[in-house]
Amino acid sequence: MKAPQRLQALIDEGLIDTVVRQLMSGKEAMVYVVRCGDETRCAKIYKEADKRSFRQAVDYTENRRVKNTREARAMAKGTRFGRKVTEAIWQSAEVDALYRLAAAGVRVPTPHNFLEGVLLMDLVTDAHGDAAPRLNDVVFSPEDALRHHASLLKEVMRMLCAGIVHGDLSEFNVLLAEDGPVIIDLPQAVDAAGNNHARRMLLRDVENLRNFFGQFAPALLRTHYGEEIWQLYQRGLLRPETELTGTFVRETGPVDLRNVMREVDDAREEEAARRLRMQATRQ
Repeated sequence: MKAPQRLQALIDEGLIDTVVRQLMSGKEAMVYVVRCGDETRCAKIYKEADKRSFRQAVDYTENRRVKNTREARAMAKGTRFGRKVTEAIWQSAEVDALYRLAAAGVRVPTPHNFLEGVLLMDLVTDAHGDAAPRLNDVVFSPEDALRHHASLLKEVMRMLCAGIVHGDLSEFNVLLAEDGPVIIDLPQAVDAAGNNHARRMLLRDVENLRNFFGQFAPALLRTHYGEEIWQLYQRGLLRPETELTGTFVRETGPVDLRNVMREVDDAREEEAARRLRMQATRQ
């Protein structure tokens, strides 16, 4: 097929030989299958901010570093330059997270290059060598649901041990490769120690996995892995190989009503977004 204009720079640099086909167009990017020598990879082209439906909420961008005070002021004022800086930080967040997580042994696509707003990385494939499906497109037996849920909890723990919380983890951004689930879409990933909303996002990520796999293995709906994982992390006891129980005893104390209402609002937004994604997949 004819190469999209945004991929031309990678072709000129010899990073891509040919563009095979468009793989998908999502809320934040378009992904193409490309050939790089003897390798088949994918190229993720980030959409411009005004053409992207995923909002760069302050919860996600909190504590992300800028080069200097000029950039920080421009971002705060929302100038054209400031928006450009914000966009660059947003895109580089996924690149940085992928390299960091791949080095930590987390099951994410291996990144190869990032140029002109295009991320070049491994294509995740199924047993037939085709592009792997999302979890949302697969029906599981109770046994497979339990197995894949346990596998993903290990990845969540491995991510947290590497200091990262996905922040938007669900059945829509996990691919089922031949050898198991692979986590994708990380531009909203947050620093676990540096972001005040990391705990809430981790709990939501784990809850999303529980609710999805709980459709096939209802016993999962009674588990509380998120709270258990975060408590172990806070106490410095979390390891990728930590055996979880799925139980959690809540500490009693004053209720932070403001935080509770925020979690309620987030849950409503997440449910609305989930329904929109489901409608889009059915069209």
